[in-house]
Amino acid sequence: MLNPIAALLIQVLEIYKWIVIAAVIVSWLTAFNVINSHNNFVRTCLRILIAMTEPVFRQVRRILPPISGLDLSPIVVFVIIWFLQYTITWASFRFGM
Repeated sequence: MLNPIAALLIQVLEIYKWIVIAAVIVSWLTAFNVINSHNNFVRTCLRILIAMTEPVFRQVRRILPPISGLDLSPIVVFVIIWFLQYTITWASFRFGM
């Protein structure tokens, strides 16, 4: 059984993973002009997603810049989230946190 703090951290990371997925999908839809970024509601959603993901993506891009126009920062963020979730789970069971 997981420690409540470890379970909370894992859930927060899981929610952030879905936020990253939403940001990637919205960026694709914006790039292909599927959604209208001039709509106030859409613009507000875009700003929220950018505010929540861009600081993390920026840190990854400093280390790994886009390759041939392909931004790999969301994939790196997924790997980091997976690693953190696995490490928290392992430490919770290993040390009985």
